[in-house]
Amino acid sequence: MNIQTKFHGEIEIKDISQWTFPNGLPGLEQEKTFVLLPIEGNNTFQVMQSTTTPIIGLIVSNPFPLVPDYSFKIDDSTIELLNIQSQEEFTVLVIMSLKQPFETSTLNLQGPLIFNTNNQKAKQMILNDTKYNLRHPIGELAAKGAQ
Repeated sequence: MNIQTKFHGEIEIKDISQWTFPNGLPGLEQEKTFVLLPIEGNNTFQVMQSTTTPIIGLIVSNPFPLVPDYSFKIDDSTIELLNIQSQEEFTVLVIMSLKQPFETSTLNLQGPLIFNTNNQKAKQMILNDTKYNLRHPIGELAAKGAQ
């Protein structure tokens, strides 16, 4: 199957894992299936591309190397929806907002994306903890990783 993407043009996704968001994303509830695509020359960020809507391609990253003290508890409804059985079977990414200059870009730490690597289901979980916000500066570390 080929899809049109926001940043990579047309690509074949036959050998690429597809992630199902049973409830879609907040504000994009109709978007249920995404793929994660690498960004050439950059190991810090990826593109989370909708398989149905070419213009929906979100830049995502593992938040833990960028924000070493980042932590939260996954709520019970997310654990149940994604059928998470152990800590080893999920990964976390956050969505980045690109800005110019790049160093002023931000991470959404209040809405991490939880991916169950066993069943390819995912969900954006909104944290009620106010110590994290929607626009956490990526800082110099991320800027160096993006070069």
